[in-house]
Amino acid sequence: MDVLPLVGLVAASAAVAGAARRTPVPAPLLLVTVGLIASYLPGVPTYTLDAHIVLPLLLPPLLYTAAVDSSYLDLRANLRSVALLSIGYVLFATVAVGWLAYRLVPDLPLTAALVLGAVVAPPDAVTAAAIARRVGLPGRVTTVLQGESLVNDATAITAYKVAIAAAVGEGMSWGAGIGEFFLAAVGGVVVGLALMVPLHWLRTHLREALLQNTLSLLIPFVAYAAAERVHASGVLAVVVVALYLGHRSWQVDFATRLQEGAVWKMVAFILESAVFALIGLQLPFVLKGLGSYAVGDAARYAVIVFLAVVVVRFVWVYPATYLPRWLSRRIREREPDTDWTAPLIVGWAGMRGVVSLAIAFSIPFTMSDGSPFPARNLVLFLTFTTVIGTLVVQGLSLPLLVRVLKLPGRDAKAETLAEARLEELLADRRNQLPGPLADRLRTVLERRRNAVWERLGAANPVTGESADDTYRRLAREMIDAEREVFVTLRDERRIDDEMLRTLLRRLDLEEAAAYREESDAP
Repeated sequence: MDVLPLVGLVAASAAVAGAARRTPVPAPLLLVTVGLIASYLPGVPTYTLDAHIVLPLLLPPLLYTAAVDSSYLDLRANLRSVALLSIGYVLFATVAVGWLAYRLVPDLPLTAALVLGAVVAPPDAVTAAAIARRVGLPGRVTTVLQGESLVNDATAITAYKVAIAAAVGEGMSWGAGIGEFFLAAVGGVVVGLALMVPLHWLRTHLREALLQNTLSLLIPFVAYAAAERVHASGVLAVVVVALYLGHRSWQVDFATRLQEGAVWKMVAFILESAVFALIGLQLPFVLKGLGSYAVGDAARYAVIVFLAVVVVRFVWVYPATYLPRWLSRRIREREPDTDWTAPLIVGWAGMRGVVSLAIAFSIPFTMSDGSPFPARNLVLFLTFTTVIGTLVVQGLSLPLLVRVLKLPGRDAKAETLAEARLEELLADRRNQLPGPLADRLRTVLERRRNAVWERLGAANPVTGESADDTYRRLAREMIDAEREVFVTLRDERRIDDEMLRTLLRRLDLEEAAAYREESDAP
């Protein structure tokens, strides 16, 4: 087995993703573009997406990292909105896009059109949320997009299985399809609930950080495989387990959390970079498979399907946002008011990704009677163009749209609550601190609260830095200076190497905490 193509893919995609951080172009878009160009360069190996690899090996860790970093409490507070998008919208898009494609694309059978609808139904909202966070999207919208991305793949995969069964002639009825959907959904949740407590117990009782991190890497694959083994949704099982473990992560040893965070950040970076590069690299394979379809006709069909995907999302999002509020007084009292800008952003953040392509590549070549699957190559091409179109058109314009709308990013109420909570704690006799230490807590809170505004405020006329940037730079330089002092003491034989490693470990933890705070800052 030649591993050089795989190594080359990982190395090249990581280099492009790293370079993207120095440009205003989001990494997913740059990776797809470079992949498209590289697919026609001589000497570049042929890479094809295999659903048997992407779904069980790439999807679980990506879902796990997204779910662990999500907020269980925020998702629960926005459960209705998340469910309407991740379940209701995906099913609606499957039928609506499929029917529109059937009516507007000549020679596309209805069964194949419904398969296409299921394939392009799930948005890759993780990319949208990542882009939106860079420009300061309100927290509730980001939570809804993240929640959608965690569950919609499960809905789409189940809808695809039902559509494929009907398309190949296996006699799948509506009742059987609905039953399979609920079996997959309920089964995935049950498997996740059964695994989450034992896995958390193991995480809190293992004393070796290496063993804990090994377990952490295995968890998404174990949850996915266990659910799929009983024909349940592996996606939902992974999400349930990850949400629980993320919510309880504070019970894990701090050293393990630091190491685990670094490990998963690296894993997510490598997988996401390779996945988006793979999307671009599929172009020659997709075009070669068009066969009897002329490129001009196929391009026209691609525009039709792309527009259908964009329009159908808005057709669902606006009624799903306002209709429940109009019908239910309880919803109006419980949920904050929403203006027209939030559903506009949610509607436009409908970029498709690698899951759609992986599902499309798993479409069988033949029907149950041995005849070729109708319009398989066209469905694959339309999926590819929809993914590329949404990533380029919506992905590039989303940051600009957020800036034009001038959405509020600062939650003054949360800041007031944080200050009030701090003063309440300091007033308790059990928490009495000397004045300087109490003032230090207030200063830390103030600096964190104002970090965004300091970054947007006036820059130092000499360095061009904001006050917050200067503070962080000086803190890092101070740690570097301490590190050099400790190394000098070791070289002078005033401390031994074991003591040096202990001291450097403490500085590393302090620098890691500072770096994490900086990378999390808007």
